[in-house]
Amino acid sequence: MNRPTAGPDPWRVPITVAHVPDTGLHRKLEASAAERRAMAELAGLREILSAQAAFDVTPKSGGRVHVTGYVRARVGQTCVVTLDPIENEIDEEIDLMFAPEAEVRRLADLIEEGQDNEEPPEIADPPEAIVGGVIDLGRLATDALFLAIDPYPRKSGAVFEAEVTTSDPGDHPFAVLKALQDKKKDE
Repeated sequence: MNRPTAGPDPWRVPITVAHVPDTGLHRKLEASAAERRAMAELAGLREILSAQAAFDVTPKSGGRVHVTGYVRARVGQTCVVTLDPIENEIDEEIDLMFAPEAEVRRLADLIEEGQDNEEPPEIADPPEAIVGGVIDLGRLATDALFLAIDPYPRKSGAVFEAEVTTSDPGDHPFAVLKALQDKKKDE
């Protein structure tokens, strides 16, 4: 992903894990115009016309938290073939498990140890870390949106056609060798 690590996250919606009720919670998000401009700049897009997300946050045993939902957006890009402005829809599902940082580190160590074996055991994706007791739903939505962006957008029906030029046989790189060979035969 081309996401820079420096600088503030443009779309922040932090939730404190300790405040999530046992029944879970549902959050709907919509990025403001300023947040969309900042995200577009980070992603190298012309613009982000809209960005919404919805999440269900459900506590699990051992301090884990299951986050499911989606991010939907309309992004303005430039066609790589025609250079015309185009718009693309993003609709990305999200399904992640979060765990306390200590557990994530412990699992990472186990995975690393497992790689020393010839056949590592099948391991599901490790959980994401809950940093400082907070999960930032805005950053989660931003990351999912950035990963879903088409890096080579094309306008509908746009086809790249390379210009074909016929070359003079005398311009061929081996033409000189052929001429020497022909001269030698004539002698």
